[in-house]
Amino acid sequence: LAAADPRVLALAAQVAESREQDIPLLLLKLKGILNSASLGCEESKKIKQDIYSYDLTQYCMLVLRQDHSRLHGGWATAAQLAEILSHCCVGLEVKEDTEEFYKKFLPSAIDNLLFLGRRLQARYIRAIKDEEKQDFLRWFQTVTDAICWLFGGHIQLAACVLQNDHFLQLLITDDVETAIIMMSVLHNILRVNSSVLLQIDEETLHSVLDELVYKLSSTTNPVVGNAATKLLLLVAKFCKQLVKLLTARYKGLKGLLSKQWIGKGFDKDLSQLLDLLDLEQSSGKGEMQRQHEAACIIQATWRGFLTRKRLKKLPQAVTALQRSFRAKREQELQHLKKQKEDEALKLQMQLQRQRAMRLFHERQLALLEIIHASQVNKYMEEMEGKSALTIQRFWRGYRARRNFHQQRQSLKEYKAAVVIQRAACKFLEKRRRRRPLSSWKDPKGLTDEQRLALQQKVDDYIKLHPASQMSEEMSKELHMQAQEKLAQFLLRSRLDQRAAQRRETLLAQVNTDVELLMNAPGLAEIMEKDLDVFMSRSIPVATKARQSHNTMLKYTRCPWWKKLGDEFVEDDVIPDDALNAELGTLFIGGRK
Repeated sequence: LAAADPRVLALAAQVAESREQDIPLLLLKLKGILNSASLGCEESKKIKQDIYSYDLTQYCMLVLRQDHSRLHGGWATAAQLAEILSHCCVGLEVKEDTEEFYKKFLPSAIDNLLFLGRRLQARYIRAIKDEEKQDFLRWFQTVTDAICWLFGGHIQLAACVLQNDHFLQLLITDDVETAIIMMSVLHNILRVNSSVLLQIDEETLHSVLDELVYKLSSTTNPVVGNAATKLLLLVAKFCKQLVKLLTARYKGLKGLLSKQWIGKGFDKDLSQLLDLLDLEQSSGKGEMQRQHEAACIIQATWRGFLTRKRLKKLPQAVTALQRSFRAKREQELQHLKKQKEDEALKLQMQLQRQRAMRLFHERQLALLEIIHASQVNKYMEEMEGKSALTIQRFWRGYRARRNFHQQRQSLKEYKAAVVIQRAACKFLEKRRRRRPLSSWKDPKGLTDEQRLALQQKVDDYIKLHPASQMSEEMSKELHMQAQEKLAQFLLRSRLDQRAAQRRETLLAQVNTDVELLMNAPGLAEIMEKDLDVFMSRSIPVATKARQSHNTMLKYTRCPWWKKLGDEFVEDDVIPDDALNAELGTLFIGGRK
């Protein structure tokens, strides 16, 4: 085997060691390497094989998916990489994994190129400055030329391009410049593979033809009309089945072409297309007449059958109509009755409310006669306060009940999921601990023939992939760098761990102080012994230990039906939620 090109080897090493944002600019060097050899010669084929073997074409394909507005070189670099990728793939003779190259790599390259074209088209349409629009249009033209070059070298990719969703999105646009470019791409596809329209599915074919006819009907631009007419003429010349499809699916196409596009500068192509449509329409006229007569006979027979069937069902229909009328009348009577009952209930509630208000005012007048005049304002304020408290109490109760009813099912499901997950995790952990180690089985020995074949494969692989040599000084330097980075990492992780422990400790202390402050008595009721709780840190710790001990005793004395979720818990392990059940938000030792 011939040695690989040293330029390709050096570039592959640079790409492997470089950062991600620097890779696109490095891959531009492939253009000079490809231009150094004449197209089609053995040296060019060897360079393309080396580029593919060292995965540089894969790098080019993956870079096309990135957002180049944030990378060095911008979208101009992306357009150049698209051109480089197409030139690397055309004329490449893959000797290993040919199926992967033709069925996976090339369709992925087409998809990435079309995706890049969609991005450039969108930015061209959104651009405001003329200079910026011209740049995006030039880059878009470069990408479409790369696509044409790629499926020109691999004819089977023509169907892949047509069936790609990005191609249809690029074709379905109202922009004149990009639409003309995409129609030229479609023209090149039909020239390369004239039968490609019969290889794609029917939905894709209809979408392409619909878009061409739509452009003829929705625009008056002669350039767009000329391109769409040439495409339809090319489609009609290649296959007679598609001419039948055009005449059957687009019945007004002939009138549209003759009224709107005659005298626009492409009358020759337009007259050829109209002649083909007329020929197909005249040949199918007798068949259409026979079909029309047959359809009339079928329709007359069907209408007679329906009329006879309707006459037979007429008594049943009258019965059903009477039944539905009675049901509707009964429903209206029930509605009127319910409406009267609601009005009576509303009137009764209004009378009760008036009676209650009258009794309330009489009671207030009686109390005002008893109470001294100087105490009336105080009494009224007390009554207003009590009324406000009553209203607030009823409102809070109603809101709490509503929230509880809304969240009860979700809380139940959440608790059930937690119990199931905890039980499953503990069961799996317990089973993993009890699983015995599998006994070691000696491998079967190789025969002499298998050993020779394996040795031959190893030698071939070593020849194809020679290992890079590294000097002893470089090895020592690399070892020292690794040791320094490891030491920095360990020191940084140790400092981060100490800081995290300190944060957890401070958080636990703050939560403990907050709990003590919330449970502390008021300033008017505080005693001197209560100050010891805030002066000493040992009292909260002792309180925490006593509460934890009581919780553990209560948990061990619980009946069996309260421990259904803890079947797989070890006997000496108490769940954390049971220990913290009565502690609220009190934290000790940095643990919740």
